[in-house]
Amino acid sequence: MTTIGEREAAPARTPRPLPTDAERLAALKRMKRVATSLLLVAAVVFAVSFALQDEIPWLGYVRAAAEGAMVGAIADWFAVTALFRYPLGIKIPHTAIIPTRKDEIGATLGAFVEQEFLSEEVVVGKLRSVGIARRLGEWLAVPENADLLTSEASVAARGVLTLLGDDDVEDVIEQLARKHLFEPEWGPAMGRLGARLVAADQQRAAIDAVLEKAEAWLFAHPEAFGSMVSDRLPKWLPGFVDKLVDDRAHREVLAFVRTVRSDPQHPLRDAIDHWLAELTDDLQHDPAMIDRVERLKADLLDSPRVREFAGEAWASVKATLDQALADPDSELRKGFRSAVLEVGARLATDEELAAKVDEWVTDAAAYVVRNYRHEIAGVITETVERWDPRETTEKLELQVGRDLQYIRINGTVVGALAGVTIYSIATAVQALV
Repeated sequence: MTTIGEREAAPARTPRPLPTDAERLAALKRMKRVATSLLLVAAVVFAVSFALQDEIPWLGYVRAAAEGAMVGAIADWFAVTALFRYPLGIKIPHTAIIPTRKDEIGATLGAFVEQEFLSEEVVVGKLRSVGIARRLGEWLAVPENADLLTSEASVAARGVLTLLGDDDVEDVIEQLARKHLFEPEWGPAMGRLGARLVAADQQRAAIDAVLEKAEAWLFAHPEAFGSMVSDRLPKWLPGFVDKLVDDRAHREVLAFVRTVRSDPQHPLRDAIDHWLAELTDDLQHDPAMIDRVERLKADLLDSPRVREFAGEAWASVKATLDQALADPDSELRKGFRSAVLEVGARLATDEELAAKVDEWVTDAAAYVVRNYRHEIAGVITETVERWDPRETTEKLELQVGRDLQYIRINGTVVGALAGVTIYSIATAVQALV
């Protein structure tokens, strides 16, 4: 059994290039000249042998061969010509078959493809015999192929981003936000979430963070208290008392914050927990609180900020995606390439997964063929109907005309053999009689 590496190392077979229309036309003209030349040669031989057969008896065999060759050549010329056009321009019935019955031929071809090639048994049988998942996996497992697929997928994705209208996408984001964020009641949902967080003591981390920030800010800004306390003292007190009072107030507040922060069981913490528990309960069950939150939501919904949020979100996502798709070294492209290689390796080695993928593919193909094979085959019929009769004739003659000239050549040879055979039998019978 060959491995992926061995198959990769094997030299790829280079497909033979198909001939161009100009090459086909040159080959067709060359074969027509050969077939016509044989007819002319047979005619010359017939004329000479017919004139001399009385003087040279064995020329009778030559004449018979030449006569049969001409008959065979002319008959096959007529048959080949009748496929594509009227022989000598004469509208003989059942000639110029392709241009006059083009649509009928297209319908017949479409029906043939539908019945013989697009049958569920044929398609499913072929797909099951191919081993699509394994072959696809082996192809994807090659790093060069993964790079190619990643590059092409990135180009396609950037094209899709370019085609998407910003206004349309923003409309979709706004509609989704309105439907999924604003239509449901906020109060009960916020209350349930808050209750779970409080029950799990998750609020303590947030309180600790607030206390830490408050302590750091109070320590760094003692002047923030200013004359908050001293302004409320009697005016007759000396000025230095104001300063002492303000400093004392700052130290007390700072010490209080530090105490609360260092004591997990501080009464203020318990008070905050109790208040949060009541708040989450009110958000779920108090109609007044729920209505208050809904009014807040309605004010936010009427704000143009929702539309601005949709535009900013899409612009940010679009710019990020476009930059990541354009950069071969971006994490997005690296991740996609890694995923392609992993999928390829699994498809190539995991028989169970490959069997499932094959089954999915065959089921999908069977569904498509079962329900849409008439439409698929109809493409052939419709395409042929749109073709111009003259152009259709020329194209088909270019494809098969060269091979059909061999029929004329074979007809000339077979006619000669038939002519000389018939003449020989007739001569032998005449001699016996």
